[in-house]
Amino acid sequence: MPFLSLAVDNFRNLKNGRIDFSGKEIYFVGTNGQGKTNILEALYYSAYGSSFRTYTDSQIVKTGEEAFALHALYKQESGNVQKIDIRCAEGIKRIEKNGKKVQDRKELINTIPCVLFCHDDMRFATGGPEHRRFFLDQSLTMFDTLYIDDLRNYKKILKNRNQLLKDRSYEMLDVYDTQLAQCGLEVQKKRKTAVFQFNQIFGKLYEDVAGIDGVRIVYVPSWKETEDGAATRFPLPEEIRERLSEKRDRDKMMETTMSGPHRDRVVFMRGGNQFIPTASTGQQRLTALLLRASQAVYYTRVTGVKPVFLMDDVMLELDPDKRQKMTAILPDYDQLFCTFLPGEPYERYKRSTTRIFGIENGEWHEMREKESKSFPQSNEVSNRLHE
Repeated sequence: MPFLSLAVDNFRNLKNGRIDFSGKEIYFVGTNGQGKTNILEALYYSAYGSSFRTYTDSQIVKTGEEAFALHALYKQESGNVQKIDIRCAEGIKRIEKNGKKVQDRKELINTIPCVLFCHDDMRFATGGPEHRRFFLDQSLTMFDTLYIDDLRNYKKILKNRNQLLKDRSYEMLDVYDTQLAQCGLEVQKKRKTAVFQFNQIFGKLYEDVAGIDGVRIVYVPSWKETEDGAATRFPLPEEIRERLSEKRDRDKMMETTMSGPHRDRVVFMRGGNQFIPTASTGQQRLTALLLRASQAVYYTRVTGVKPVFLMDDVMLELDPDKRQKMTAILPDYDQLFCTFLPGEPYERYKRSTTRIFGIENGEWHEMREKESKSFPQSNEVSNRLHE
């Protein structure tokens, strides 16, 4: 489902206008602060109705303006051309798909599936457990609308239960415990299945690129599994209610719910030890990058659809050898958008279908081969390529 074009109006520093995307690979080249990432953000926003950089839409509006708008055309595998129109003004967002108002952003699921690779992905490797939970949830919500409902319901119930604990109003806790157990177990079951499927992908990718075997992802649910003979199983809802009741005094003292999917952990292991604490910075970066690559493979295996890749200055984080291996094992995609700094060896990755745009002060122009080769190298690239 590739993008055919994107029209932007008052979106950050981008000039108002339309970009035509006829190529399978689209490269954006420019120094920092010129608008490369803004274009990827606009594409992502068109796909999901939200930004990957901010929760506040007013920050996206071009300085001095009051609203922004996006208009994206994309082509389905059937050949049908579809249209997404988004306008955001004064805190009110309106999304239309083929002229029909979208009531819930989950209606956009599977419309233009995008996998984003960016520098902030490093938090999935080195950040707190909430970042890895977010990644897992994001991977599931890319295609599973029932999971979206379960996760939303769980968060709503959790918020209400925590408010009761803060208010010291305990009469309704039994009711919320029942609801929390039911929704929470559905979330944990799907997370566990997703991690199992990710492990069929992630470890092999890591070994192929880094030559390190045995790196795996381990899911540690807050509600521990129940021993059942020689095996383990997820607890039943009534068993979770009993556990919540047993730990209620602790929850009252802390004025918050101390167990549940919002406390799950996801860790990277090799052998019997956690991998990230002893990994080099390069290995940590590679972990995050390959986690995204695994997300793309996972999505395709589950849905049968190849996603669009949005890659924001990620290749520069790797040494030349790993960069070459990464491009060789990059999963199948429907379309690729990638940003580069001047001086990066992007010419090595281009294909006959690749189009290259120069970006400066929010304006774009297609670069011819001679022009792209003469683009001056930035000091940042020079330094980092020789690290």
